[in-house]
Amino acid sequence: MKQCMDAENLHRRLKKIIGQVQAIDRMVDENVPCEDILSQLNTAKSALHKCGQVVLEGHIKHCVKDGIEHGDADKTIEDFTKSVERFANMG
Repeated sequence: MKQCMDAENLHRRLKKIIGQVQAIDRMVDENVPCEDILSQLNTAKSALHKCGQVVLEGHIKHCVKDGIEHGDADKTIEDFTKSVERFANMG
């Protein structure tokens, strides 16, 4: 799985998200207004969604392409459909 995605990009994004979530946690203790916390939660959610896009893009470019060209195309398409459904449910 690691070879099919831009792991360096993904790790960089995830570290940033971890920092965002830690900042949100501190905001709760600092009595920050709810709407500001909600805004930051939405930003973190969007960043996680972008991580999903990075994973899905790598999956298409590598796993799906390879599966269709060198493997069982029907199984690859079935698995890809499941991946898209999982990604769609992230929202």
